[in-house]
Amino acid sequence: GVKKVNKAIVGIAGELVKGTTTTVHYERINSEIRIDTSELKNIIQKVQWKAFDRIRQQLAWETGHSEIEVKLINAAIVDVRIDGYKISNPVGFQGKDVSISIFNAYAPMVHLGALQKISDDLNLDLLNIAAEPYAVARSMGIEEADDFSAVFVDIGGGTTDVAVVRNGGLEGTRMFGLGGRAFTRRLARELNISFEEAEILKIKYSERKLNESVSSKIEKKLENDCDVWLRGIELTLSEFSESNILPHRFFLCGGGSGLPGLKKALISSNWKENLPFARPIEVSFLQPKDVVNIIDETHQLKDPQDITPMGLANLALDFVGEEKVLSGMLRRAVKMIQK
Repeated sequence: GVKKVNKAIVGIAGELVKGTTTTVHYERINSEIRIDTSELKNIIQKVQWKAFDRIRQQLAWETGHSEIEVKLINAAIVDVRIDGYKISNPVGFQGKDVSISIFNAYAPMVHLGALQKISDDLNLDLLNIAAEPYAVARSMGIEEADDFSAVFVDIGGGTTDVAVVRNGGLEGTRMFGLGGRAFTRRLARELNISFEEAEILKIKYSERKLNESVSSKIEKKLENDCDVWLRGIELTLSEFSESNILPHRFFLCGGGSGLPGLKKALISSNWKENLPFARPIEVSFLQPKDVVNIIDETHQLKDPQDITPMGLANLALDFVGEEKVLSGMLRRAVKMIQK
């Protein structure tokens, strides 16, 4: 029979969901004293409050509302260094200069309230609300690989979510309001058919089930929209390009990622001129087998569109699993800010 579900983790995306990494440098007065847990807790709290103020200012500038209420929904320690040396846990170490980088994702309170109400109506214990691009980036176990760098692109129905990972650390997430439905609407207008018919046609085109002549015609119709989408990617990545070279590996997922024109657009060279790529771009599709810690015993999860819910399931394991020292401190700091 069907197993009753009691707990849930819910993904959220959209243009007002912001994810960014904040680094705070902390100079210790007495470098010979070993760092203890209370000192580390103090450093983490300073990072979090600094990040919270910064994100509120950014959202106020973007929306024109000075008092927009946001809530911290996800946090992860990206990098810890003492006197320039990268370490996993600074407790017990000596040193003068401590720097901690923490990724934080925020969402407007009004959105979170709506999701909480839905969960309550369904009698579900809401473990967490997570930023979807954060879940996608974490789905490959990036925190275990210091040399891993990539751009994750999740193309949904209404938005495209982008996450940039450098050296195993999540640098930030961004979203822009263009997804698969925009391409469906284009086909409906151009071919004078209903939205439902256009969606079926788009899916067949994505699955290579149309003959060459029809596929070529559809590709031509969607060319301009692919260009607009590519400009969105370019603009998004320009926000990450100020500090360093951009990762050349791209991983696509989401229901809209199957459109052949999107991969073709990314590989094309005409949009990369103003961005710091050191190597030619490589584009792959994330598959369910790439998601760590999740085993699909149903054998029904086969497509890139299954990656986001599987990534959320992977995050849920973090919430019910064993907690590391740094993660525990960070979670307590998060709860202070959420109050």
